[in-house]
Amino acid sequence: MPEQLEPGILESLNYHHYWYPAEKKGYSGVSIWSKEEPNHVEHGMGMEIYDREGRVLRADYDNFSVISVYMPSGSSGDERQAFKMQWLEDFYNYIEELKKSIPNLVISGDYNICHKPIDIHNPVRNANISGFKPEEREWMTQFVESGFVDSFRNFNPDPHQYSWWSYRANARAKNLGWRIDYNMVSEPMANRLERAAILAEAKHSDHCPVLVEISD
Repeated sequence: MPEQLEPGILESLNYHHYWYPAEKKGYSGVSIWSKEEPNHVEHGMGMEIYDREGRVLRADYDNFSVISVYMPSGSSGDERQAFKMQWLEDFYNYIEELKKSIPNLVISGDYNICHKPIDIHNPVRNANISGFKPEEREWMTQFVESGFVDSFRNFNPDPHQYSWWSYRANARAKNLGWRIDYNMVSEPMANRLERAAILAEAKHSDHCPVLVEISD
């Protein structure tokens, strides 16, 4: 949240910055930092049960919109896993409706799902763990097939490329990770994709940045 940053740091770098924290302090939240000022910023998706957890923030520009999303984790137990599955259904429907008015979308953030075996270091052992459950992976397939490009896989077919590592068992040093952070780009923008990468050398948290470059 902005109060956790050095005062004025983003302004000094000429960023416009927008925040949507959870009501519960320190729990979750999303942010967008932009050199170009958006035409409009939308906080949440109009569903209180999710919006109070600060899960969706959208910035609209002239010919595309960017959504910062933080999808729920189900790792704490059955109740949150059920919450996650309901979220996935509701988010899918929200995006389907949004595409009617905004077809050019970039949806970036922590999806808390590894889509395919290549996206997780041990797919057999983790087959029924939240984040790699069959029903979650099926949702990701449905989401992509509804009209999105997984920008990283569009350029990078190789294994052992992850965006999150547990703090346990020296997982990062051993590259025992999960790829759960995505820049999904709607198909009408596919011809504008120029590059995508995972910046694994950036070690500021258990996640690392993921990058996509799109032409004007």
